[in-house]
Amino acid sequence: MDSTASKDARLADEQRERRLQRLGLNSPEPEEKFDRIATLASSLADAPIAMVNFIGGQQMFRGLCFPTSEQKGDRAGVPFGIGDLPPAPDSRDAPIDIGFCPHVVRQKAQLAIEDVLASRHYRNNPVVEALNVRAYLGTPLQDNTGLIIGTVTVADVRPHRWTEKQKSEMQFLAETLKPEFQLRDSVLAQQDELLAVFDRAPFPMMLTQGPEHLLRFANTRQGTAFGRADLLTPGREAYPSLKEAGIFDSMDWVLQEGQVTELRSVTLPLHGTDLAQRFDITCTPVRLRPEAPVNSVLTTAIRTAESVQGSEQQKMAQDLVSRFANPAQPSEN
Repeated sequence: MDSTASKDARLADEQRERRLQRLGLNSPEPEEKFDRIATLASSLADAPIAMVNFIGGQQMFRGLCFPTSEQKGDRAGVPFGIGDLPPAPDSRDAPIDIGFCPHVVRQKAQLAIEDVLASRHYRNNPVVEALNVRAYLGTPLQDNTGLIIGTVTVADVRPHRWTEKQKSEMQFLAETLKPEFQLRDSVLAQQDELLAVFDRAPFPMMLTQGPEHLLRFANTRQGTAFGRADLLTPGREAYPSLKEAGIFDSMDWVLQEGQVTELRSVTLPLHGTDLAQRFDITCTPVRLRPEAPVNSVLTTAIRTAESVQGSEQQKMAQDLVSRFANPAQPSEN
């Protein structure tokens, strides 16, 4: 690959990762809607393995149908154990340099392999031995803007002649997911409007996304109190003082359990000064839809002296957080 092509590929990878971050699809947590699509794909293609795979810095199987799923329930994963990597039962992710899905994304075209072992190009791929894959059919998954962000994939443990009907049905399934991405964009647009209101709030507020708590938004008071940071910086890196105070540990719990948590009278140093102040911290889970998994945390910090019951700041914080965590649901039509 020449330098121009390599640069273009790198820019495409970065664009795709930013898009997945925006949509809240940059981690391997399972989602019921994608699991249903994978199960339907398996049935239509008469293949035991199917997945909705998002391709970022890693492969993320947010939708999965795998033979072990019947014994382990709909949250089962793939028992990868590749090369020097130890087996990881129930994994929903894989390195970016194995398997065939990354080829589909790069080539921007459906890839059908009827017998992997008969292919000089693909037969030595580590996934062949790790999962006993003998046949593969991967279809590009486009979002509502036309960007390819992953694949709808089916695979078999024996040679499989993929019919034109099966190929067409996989393309149709990929198309049916576009309204899901459009819906996410609509909710995110609502949230962006509220973020403009948050910037005028008289107390620190930040919105973080995913297990690394990537900083999606921090209002002016957040920057003044705890320091300014670039967007999409991992939260613990952006705000080490909040990390040391255990706030990000509480945010981990909110992501996992989906429940509001409050920390009372936490002493935090004020950025750029020798002063410290006590804050009441509230961490609120945020979903794109009521049935979707928690993908973000909205955190407010109100000075303890000002957060007595009935204070104007507390009332404002509760109202803003409620409006943000429960946006009006846009129509899917």
